[in-house]
Amino acid sequence: MDKKAQAHEQIVVLVDDDQFLRDMYALKFREQGFTVEPMSSVAEALERIRGGLVPSIILFDMVMPGQNGYDLLGALAEEKLAPNAIKIALSNEGQETDVDKAKALGAHGYIVKANTIPSEVVARVMELAAV
Repeated sequence: MDKKAQAHEQIVVLVDDDQFLRDMYALKFREQGFTVEPMSSVAEALERIRGGLVPSIILFDMVMPGQNGYDLLGALAEEKLAPNAIKIALSNEGQETDVDKAKALGAHGYIVKANTIPSEVVARVMELAAV
């Protein structure tokens, strides 16, 4: 099976409060055959996942109004939601302490937005998710 066919079976939950970035990343993932569920907040993502959405990949901003990426990771772990999903932080916060904290809470990867163009983000996510 080719990578695009494999990606087609993958549901990416994309959580970012910035609509421009959310739309741009959603487009890039769809171009690679992913099904994308864009969401603007942690609360929305948790509600959808609690409601039965089963993502393969959860890509999320770390800094958002209200609940942040750490809150998302904590709730996913505490409630045992999306246990098989690959969780990847996408943030402009790139300090080693930020990365370590996210990984300690269950993130499989951490991508710094400022250092990565959208196509590289998709390639890195595909690498981390073994797609």
